[in-house]
Amino acid sequence: MTIHTCDITIIGGGLAGMTAALGLADQGFEVTVVDRAPQADLTAVSYDGRASALAYASCQLFEALGIWPHMAPYAQPILEIRVSDGPSLLHLHFDNETLGDGPLGHMVENRHTRIALYERLKEIDGVTVLAPEMVTGTDTSGGGATVTLESGKTIRSRLIIGADGRGSMVRKHAELPVSTIDYAQHGIVCSIEHEHSHCGIAHERFLPSGPFAILPLTGNRSSLVWTEKSHLTETIMGLSDRAFTAEVRRRTGDFLGEVKVIGGRWAYPLSLQYASGYVAPKVALIGDAAHGIHPISGQGLNLGLKDVAVLIEVLADAKRVGLDIGSTAVLENYSQWRTTDNASVYAITDAFNRLFSNDIGPVKLVRDLGMAAVDQVTPLKNFFMSHARGTVGELPKLLRGERP
Repeated sequence: MTIHTCDITIIGGGLAGMTAALGLADQGFEVTVVDRAPQADLTAVSYDGRASALAYASCQLFEALGIWPHMAPYAQPILEIRVSDGPSLLHLHFDNETLGDGPLGHMVENRHTRIALYERLKEIDGVTVLAPEMVTGTDTSGGGATVTLESGKTIRSRLIIGADGRGSMVRKHAELPVSTIDYAQHGIVCSIEHEHSHCGIAHERFLPSGPFAILPLTGNRSSLVWTEKSHLTETIMGLSDRAFTAEVRRRTGDFLGEVKVIGGRWAYPLSLQYASGYVAPKVALIGDAAHGIHPISGQGLNLGLKDVAVLIEVLADAKRVGLDIGSTAVLENYSQWRTTDNASVYAITDAFNRLFSNDIGPVKLVRDLGMAAVDQVTPLKNFFMSHARGTVGELPKLLRGERP
């Protein structure tokens, strides 16, 4: 049996897990990341067709950790957001010039973010990646935390971070219950190439089946996130390339000129999921292991990155004063900081999805008038824009572009 020792073991080498590893290593921690997929799979074109809307604050984090230079060539600034309710003439319009301090955020394809994380990994010390590896058990009953791998290796550390997604094994082993609301919707994701420039504008259209988002990528390309009722998803995904492209063109309209689908198409079930707690003795959850929300607000990854920034700051502070980073007192600081903030986002995204995923006449009129009213009230509009940029509330240092 091979025994590997470190300060922190991270289970899950996805976007949140790898960002946490790099940030913790930057603070002098020895970190081991375990993932069941090899790096080549995680960065393959076919692995994940999604792109993420990274809020301004999240981009600050990547900049502070030295990751952004590897992402910047593939990042499309979001200069405006236009929200509309189907064919209604009433709408909501956000633009970066109103606040006057940079884009609302950037669109980056998940694949390029993963590649950037691995490029940054080559530049720093303190991170060991074990992949592909399967975790067979965890034990936090003694003075530290032990992780057992299928290969026979054992990792001993002071803290386990669960970054292993919605089906988190770490969460289950820590006996942290999870609540789930199934929306009976799927998110269909693909990319399009178009004749006219998108001008850095993100469009979100609310349709009876759910939101249809057209999100700008570099060049004359956009990422589509098409929310559809789950019972129709199999039929749509089974369409021929020609029929699927025709349906995309119908929903997109002609403002981008000639449109064609490029690359593959993916479908993901949509639900709201949140753990009853984010910490247990010598265990902390981040990202989708702690919470998963509807993509209606584009805030899913941003919530996970905020988890990462807060946890890094809390652990770095504990390290400086000699506290046990796996202790309940230290981990509760992280949990309390994130629980309230995340709960408000759960509530807002759930309410918005329920409000807009229907075609009931009186409800439609109220929401259209509400959007038009917000568009005319500058302080309220600026507040929503600040939320979109991720700059509302008590921000950890990394989201302000500062190292802890």
